[in-house]
Parts: sequence; structure tokens; C-alpha cells
Amino acid sequence: MTRPAPGRGPDDIAVTGLGLVTAAGIGVADTWAGVCRGRSAAATDPGLAGLPVDISCTVPGFSARRHVGRRSALTQDRFSQLSVAAAREAVADSGLDPGTWDGARVGVVVGCGLGGVATWEAQHRRLLDQGPQAVSALLIPMLVPNMVAGHLAMDLGASGPNLVTATACASGATAIGTALHLLRDGSCDVVVAGGGEAGVTPLMVTGFAQMGALSRRLDEPAAASRPFDRDRDGFVIGEGSGMLVLERAADARARGADVRARIAGYGASADAHHMTAPDPRGTGVLLALRTALARAGVVPDEVDHVNAHGTSTPLNDAAEAAVLRKFLGAGPAVTSTKGVLGHTLGAAGAIEAALTVLAVQHGTVPPTANLHEQDPDIDLDVVSGAVRTRKLDVAVSNSFGFGGQNAVLVVTAA
Repeated sequence: MTRPAPGRGPDDIAVTGLGLVTAAGIGVADTWAGVCRGRSAAATDPGLAGLPVDISCTVPGFSARRHVGRRSALTQDRFSQLSVAAAREAVADSGLDPGTWDGARVGVVVGCGLGGVATWEAQHRRLLDQGPQAVSALLIPMLVPNMVAGHLAMDLGASGPNLVTATACASGATAIGTALHLLRDGSCDVVVAGGGEAGVTPLMVTGFAQMGALSRRLDEPAAASRPFDRDRDGFVIGEGSGMLVLERAADARARGADVRARIAGYGASADAHHMTAPDPRGTGVLLALRTALARAGVVPDEVDHVNAHGTSTPLNDAAEAAVLRKFLGAGPAVTSTKGVLGHTLGAAGAIEAALTVLAVQHGTVPPTANLHEQDPDIDLDVVSGAVRTRKLDVAVSNSFGFGGQNAVLVVTAA
């Protein structure tokens, strides 16, 4: 009996549009080119001067007025602005027209871990320095995390289910997994799903620094984030957004859409172990991996590529690598794109899912930036130096968050 192609079935979900706004550039083309070059976007950040850590990965040249409009520039926090820009690109890429679609059948699901922290910090300073009268009436609408999905709905005319997922650094992947359920149970015909975060602020950076999560290579920012490297010492904080347009494959075929790839499986779990540290046994991650592959109809030997969570922290990389080696073996080509883009927190899972789609579509695995000497305890085929070209039928994107929250997506070729 011939085994069916992985990820092909009645519940198959097609990716018909992508949008990216990252430290490597504004738009899918610039981000993909930057990731494939494998050079870090990290730099000294004047806005963090005088703090324990003053390096970050921010979006170059982003202008709220130019990229999302004057009204959005005045009424939205940066995390919403980045997300609106990415969503507009994704919808345009899909070939769908928000002016003619049935908005009641279009859902929006966005992952966000922090919300409008830049607005919160700025308005708190106003309260302390100038008193209550100086605090903006827009503080709460700009701050609360759910507003990013609300802004996308208003911008796109999408009046279907409207949700924000918050699973820390797994939030973007959780959003995409939630979108799969909405499509498969018939609640929506189209879902715009992804993540957005703008957490490069003095208080957030100081908080991460105080807990020892950030790299202290302040004199060489571009070399600071080193996933899977022997000398890794923490991540570089970043910002950005990744958005995907998802449809049932049958619907995409019926309208003649250009399908980039398919989201074939999703698995979620909890470590139930520690507030911030990964479970060294990897029990929760293994459960999420097994679930995602089983739902995709994929066996471990069929996985060609893994876009790893790979934060560049000593414990995280070691724990993830151990699970990957145990469950998938040494076969898949592994990369971590956080070496280039930094860690975008709640947006990371969505950005990396989009990059995994591109990897499968183009048969190209981007290199892991700054991997000079692979940790000898990490027995994986980690791609470094230059892109690796190979046929990719099945890929996995891992995302893990504080609280032990795990989300795994399986992407298969179109």
C-alpha cells in the first residue's frame, strides 16, 4: 500500500499569503533575503542607553505614518502598527480582496505576549512627571493586547472570530494552531493568523536583563546571539510581526490560489515544571512534537527541516536539542533564525512559521548566524555559514514560552 503524501487530507490547511516586518527588513522579500544572508541585525540601541543591556534588533526604517497611516500612528501602539503592516502584505499576497470577501467568514487570531508596553511606559512617566491630567485617554485602548486583533479586523473588514493568544514566546505559533481549529470546524473560511510584538523598551529590556536571559556581548552586538554555539550566553531582544493567510486547501484550489505550503499539524503542551526554565527531560516538548506529527500524518523519519526555537540561552538550546535528537534523530537540517532577527517574543512563533513556509517553498534552509563552534553536547545537523539547498517535503517549527508552554507546527510542501 502506498503511503499518502504527508499533510494531504480533508483537514489540509493552505498558506496562501505571507507578511513579515522584522529587523531584517519590511516585507517578505527583504526579511527572507536577510535571513538567508545569515548576518545578525543586532545593533547598539540609543533608546536603551545606560541600561544593563543596550543592544536590540529593531525594524529599520519603519514609519507608522508611511506604513499604516496617520490615524494608526496616533491611535495604535507599535505592536499593533507592525502587525497591521504585516497583515496587509499577507492579504495582498493571498490575492483575496477585503472589499469583496464575506467578512463574517473571515477570522483574525494574533499572538502577543506583552501588549502595548511602550505606551504603558510613556504614559506612566507622564503620570509621575506631570500628573493625571497628562495621561492620554487612549492609554487603555493602546495598551491592552486584544486590540491588535481588533485593529486588524477593522482594517480588513473581518467580522468573524477575533482572538489574541498569550502563551509568552509561543504566542504566535499558538495563534496559528488556533486558526487551524477555526478552519477545520467550519467557523471560518479564511483566517489571518500570526503574531506581533514591540517589546524593545527600557523596562522590558531591564526585566529580561535582570533575570539573566539577555546576551552581555555589548561590545559586539552583531555577534551576540549565538544559537547552539558553545559560547552562547543569552538572546538579543527584537521586535516584529509575521502574518499568514490560511484557508482550507480545497477552498484555495477552487479559487485558483497560489499555495505557498500547507500547515498540516499542530501540537501544544505544558512542561508543568518551572516559571522560566525548560524541563531538562523534555517531556512537554516531546508531547507537542508527537502530537503535531501525528495530526499531520507524518513519522519522524520524514522530517527534513526544523526551524528551532533556538534562543541562544544555555539551558533552552541544550534542552531543545536533546529532544530533537531523541525523537527526530540526526537527519533534519536544523536552523535558528533568532541569530539574525533576535528574539521577538510573542511574535517569534509566527515569524518563524512564515520562514518555515518559505524554506519549504524554496527548498532552502537558512544558516544559523554566529555559529562559530557548535556545542559538542548538541548532536544535531545545524546549518551554518551559508544556506543549504535541498528538497523539503516536511518541516517543523518549534516555539516555547515561559511557564513551560510549547507549540509545534508541521509545514508540508504544496
